[in-house]
Amino acid sequence: MSSDYTLRRATTDDLETIVGFTLEEAREAEGLKKDANGVGRGVSTSLEDPSVATYWVAESPKGEIVASTSAVREWSNFNGGYYWWVQSMFIVAEHRGRGLVELLLDTVAEAARAAGAVDLRLYVHGANERALEAYRRCGFDETRYVIMRRPLEADELRDDG
Repeated sequence: MSSDYTLRRATTDDLETIVGFTLEEAREAEGLKKDANGVGRGVSTSLEDPSVATYWVAESPKGEIVASTSAVREWSNFNGGYYWWVQSMFIVAEHRGRGLVELLLDTVAEAARAAGAVDLRLYVHGANERALEAYRRCGFDETRYVIMRRPLEADELRDDG
C-alpha cells in the first residue's frame, strides 16, 4: 500500500501543512497545545536551512500531503560520526496503517546512510504505545539512556519535549 504514495523533500511551500501536522502531533501524542507561531518559526527555519533539519512529506495518489517527518543531526565524538534523530512524525488519520511509517523511516534511513551517519535514533513519549509499537516494528529498540532536560526559559506553553 505504501507504494501508492510519493515521498519528497519538503519545501517552503509545505510550511503551513507541516506546521498543522506538528500542532496535531503534539495534541494527539501528548495532549499538548503548542504555540503555532513558535512551531512556525521552528519549521520555517528548518525548511530555509537544511543544516538545522531536513523534512520529508508523503503525497497521496491525489497529490495531497498526508504525512511528514524530519531529521536532525547530532555529532558523536564517541563514534566519529553523526547520529540522525527522527523528529515530528505525523500521518493523517485516514492514511494510517498503510505502511507510511515504514516508508518515511526507510527514506530517512537511506538519506542518513548515504550521508555516512552512524545510526538513526528517535525519542517517543513513553505513554504513546501505538508509536512505540510502530517503531519497534521498524527495527528500533530501547537504549539504556534516559533523556533529561534543563529548561532555559519560563513559558507555560513549554513542555517536557
